[in-house]
Amino acid sequence: MTRWMRPAAVASLVVNVLIVVTGGVVRLTGSGLGCPTWPRCTDRSFVPHRALGIHSAIEFGNRMLTFVVAAVAIATLVIAWRYGRRAVRRLAFLLALGVPAQAVIGGITVLTDLNPWIVSFHLLVSLAMVGLSVVLIRRLDEGDGPALPLVPSGVVWLTRAVFVTGWAVLYVGTVVTGSGPHAGDVHAPRNGLDPRSLTQLHTDLVFLLVGLTVAAVLVLRSADAPAAVRRAATVLLVVELAQGLVGFVQYFTDLPVVLVAVHLLGASLLSAAMTWLLVSVRERVTAASGPASPVRRPTPVS
Repeated sequence: MTRWMRPAAVASLVVNVLIVVTGGVVRLTGSGLGCPTWPRCTDRSFVPHRALGIHSAIEFGNRMLTFVVAAVAIATLVIAWRYGRRAVRRLAFLLALGVPAQAVIGGITVLTDLNPWIVSFHLLVSLAMVGLSVVLIRRLDEGDGPALPLVPSGVVWLTRAVFVTGWAVLYVGTVVTGSGPHAGDVHAPRNGLDPRSLTQLHTDLVFLLVGLTVAAVLVLRSADAPAAVRRAATVLLVVELAQGLVGFVQYFTDLPVVLVAVHLLGASLLSAAMTWLLVSVRERVTAASGPASPVRRPTPVS
């Protein structure tokens, strides 16, 4: 059973990224109220019928994907329970708990006619679950003892600043979306904020994030950090640059739906990459239990 722990953790990451993208497709196609109620699709049926059109099929398909996410989360929790490590069990439990929480938030989203603030929260929780999946994958390569830094403390704080700034970028990005044209339904409300001012704030935060990440890449190289840590920082920088490029192009081309969908995928990859950097700068070594616990003790950098 333990050999399935890593595939299950990777599957959790994949399905949580996928639910972000499909949720974006629902909004971008104007299908957010394709099923106008919850938990039923209509007042009389749990499934859509032909009279509701393609929008109901798209929205209902996203609801069905939630069951796939739930199945993966339950399987991951069962495998983690057999795996025998408390930390792994706890992370798997949090991922499983996120599924019903997201179902409730999604239901509230529909029942409030796609309130933009709730839609924003719905997306942010999904992005947090992406990050949590990354933590689970990383934890499989660690023990259960105290965390030992692999880089100087100042670099650890720099990676934390990157992480916090990255989440500020993601949050403001959802608020920008809430002020823009892709509401999920033609009658859905907008948050009433100025899109141009919000976009400028979002851009400023992106520049700050890229600047901090460039600093992290350079400092990690000069500090002779482990190759895995340097690679994590480089991957994050590449994701940021690609995401920034998509963001600029979509803004100057009046937000085409395909590019917005790619930008949502990029947001998921950003959450994953910045979490991976955060957890790569330390390692836990003393295992309480579990066959996959590492025996190598890292050398802390002073």
